[in-house]
Amino acid sequence: MTDAYDLLQRAGLPTQVGEESRLRHVQTLPARQAQRTDWPGWVPPELRAGYRQVGVTGLYTHQVQAAEALHAGRHVILATGTASGKSLGTQLPGLSAICGAEAGPTGATVLYLSPTKALAADQLDALTELAEAIGPAGPAGGVRPASYDGDTDHEERRWVRQHANVVLTNPDMLNVGILPNHRAWARFFSRLRYVIIDEAHSFRGIFGSHIALLMRRLRRVCAHYGGNPVFAGASATSGDPAASFGRLIGAQGQHVAAVTEDGSPHEAVDVYLWESSPSEATGDNDAPLKRSLTVEAADLMTDLVVAGYRTLSFIRSRRGAETIAQIASDQLMEVDRELTDRVAAYRSGYLKEERRELEDALRAGRLLGVASTPALELGIDISGLDVVLIAGWPGTRASFFQQLGRAGRPAADGSAQRGAAFFVAGDDPLDTYLLSHPEAIFEAAIEDAVTDPANPHVAAPHLLAAAQELPIAPDESDDTSLFPAGRWLLDSLTEQGHLRRRPRGWFFAHDDASAADWVKLRSDGGGPYTIVDAESGSVIGDMGSAQAQPQAHPGAIYVHQGRSHLVEDLDQQDGVVLVSAVNPQYYTQARETTSIEVLQTSDSALWERYGIHTGTVEVTSAVVGFQRKALGTSEVLSDEPLDLPPSTLRTQAMWITAPETALSEAGVIPEHIPGALHAAEHAMIGLLPLLTSGDRWDIGGVSTALHRDTEQPTIFVYDGHPGGAGFAERGYELAEQWIHTTAATIRSCPCESGCPSCVQSPKCGNKNSPLEKVAALHLLEALLASVTTT
Repeated sequence: MTDAYDLLQRAGLPTQVGEESRLRHVQTLPARQAQRTDWPGWVPPELRAGYRQVGVTGLYTHQVQAAEALHAGRHVILATGTASGKSLGTQLPGLSAICGAEAGPTGATVLYLSPTKALAADQLDALTELAEAIGPAGPAGGVRPASYDGDTDHEERRWVRQHANVVLTNPDMLNVGILPNHRAWARFFSRLRYVIIDEAHSFRGIFGSHIALLMRRLRRVCAHYGGNPVFAGASATSGDPAASFGRLIGAQGQHVAAVTEDGSPHEAVDVYLWESSPSEATGDNDAPLKRSLTVEAADLMTDLVVAGYRTLSFIRSRRGAETIAQIASDQLMEVDRELTDRVAAYRSGYLKEERRELEDALRAGRLLGVASTPALELGIDISGLDVVLIAGWPGTRASFFQQLGRAGRPAADGSAQRGAAFFVAGDDPLDTYLLSHPEAIFEAAIEDAVTDPANPHVAAPHLLAAAQELPIAPDESDDTSLFPAGRWLLDSLTEQGHLRRRPRGWFFAHDDASAADWVKLRSDGGGPYTIVDAESGSVIGDMGSAQAQPQAHPGAIYVHQGRSHLVEDLDQQDGVVLVSAVNPQYYTQARETTSIEVLQTSDSALWERYGIHTGTVEVTSAVVGFQRKALGTSEVLSDEPLDLPPSTLRTQAMWITAPETALSEAGVIPEHIPGALHAAEHAMIGLLPLLTSGDRWDIGGVSTALHRDTEQPTIFVYDGHPGGAGFAERGYELAEQWIHTTAATIRSCPCESGCPSCVQSPKCGNKNSPLEKVAALHLLEALLASVTTT
């Protein structure tokens, strides 16, 4: 490609930028020149030779800067662009320790952690090739890498524990398979020199809080065997990488070095902000609809694949990835049958064999188009991509730039090409706002990762697991670097009978249980659910418990590798979803009802007569029905009731109280109050991810014209995770900016009474009724006026 419009012309896409065009903005990220430097003197000659044999002839400046700091014993976070060689920078000191005489006669070991199995498998292939090139160097007899995860058979696991000196695993296996059995790993932990945490930016929110506590458990076990490993993090760019990584690994009081200046080359990337075409259908309240995000992305991928561009599409949901791949494949059938099989979906929940087959096809270039969930943002290394499609805002700027960084990267033969990335905006207030405010993407600072390891809902099971691994000594009980929640949680768990106090400290009280099984790193507990074909009895996938009721209720459509299945039964006791193959022309979307109770107010601010509050709430919700919606247009075809048990959630929230007199003065008449609150709540939830590192599916909301606890009209926005995830609290801190952005989005939307681009929500349990767009804008503008005069 010679310029930003060359690709558009070749693919037959619009090149005119403007509000009436699907192409709303073009931003070119400039090319970056390579900055190279020499190998550190401490790298053994055998290791240098091995790297040269696998094609590494020199190092970039950021790789050496990170490696030097790690070698000097400092924790390091290497936060540079996609495909910038972060793996080499974080691995070099550990591999040097294994190969060099400094490791001593017993040798050194390295632990590598990644959020996905696919990424660990990719790294294992690269390390195995390097190990073969190095040969039996050093006193340890060379580099012996091995994976240790759920796919590793039991015979091989014994060999890994006894002989591997570079172990690649994931947090899940570290939690349930390694730390609880640390005595079998005593040799490995006693020699552990470096811990590498890959894709560290993905450890945020509740998941990140779990990982932060897991790292404290790891450091505690290492110390028991005399180890004090140095931690290396590889990350996309973030707001304050040193502070974020320090919180993640529990390095309070220890300096964390952040390396952020990228010395690797990268060709220019043209970023297109793209608006979905209008649909002929109308939605709730007869609001105009755009074509669905999946259809728009599938059309774009079809055009790009036909034009010969290797294209990777990202979308948040599993169903979205499956739908994009299926629509593109069907459309390619009409153009060129040979292209049909060169498009596929890739996501979590696939069986091991399916994942490996797709990964091999991606590496070999047999696939031209791939639709993926963020599993490939953190997944295998793919070189030589032409285009990335980002269907809907991915949640954070860090993820956005990480995903588009896969376009225009150097190919395997060393060549480079100009890349392109499309941000395809959906019917969502945040997406709509970003189309009109590209500076919010390209000029604003990257978010900081939000974690809270002191959250007692997260910390309690980790505290029990730590006590089962090693009794908690009296001098540890007040060590907040190890146990951030504080001594009170230890005493509380003792009172509940989960811990026993003895002179040596606190012991886990349940001899017949594994405390690590009570730690749910990636869900709210009770999962995963196994998805079984009702006819054959074969297992076709799995899903987390948080997804079960909304996505696998009876009557739901579940999509797996382009094949649709109807959910026949949801067995919540045994964690089984029974499905049968179908071919519907619709998809399903659950409806929920929610009520909320204020348990404690931790902080408040008065904006004249309006109140802004934050604190602890209890949310009760139930999936009460689902809608069948037409593929492509999202037109509602039917509305079906469900009878499922309710669930409760104790979490953190922020809420706004607005007296009726103040609303009346703002122009909101009494009959419009429920719709004004409801519309403002939807829009605020849609825009909050712009200020935090979550997305709207991590956040819930309730609005009511008279709440029993506040005794006033109230809007609640809460974290959708037990104990909270920091998002609502962040919204409270940035309330003025949040409300200003929300009001600007509603004001600029051309619809008359509200649409999915401003005040309608895709997950509303009340079918987006009532909604009063104009009244919501009056409310938000009155709030802003009140804060400026306070």
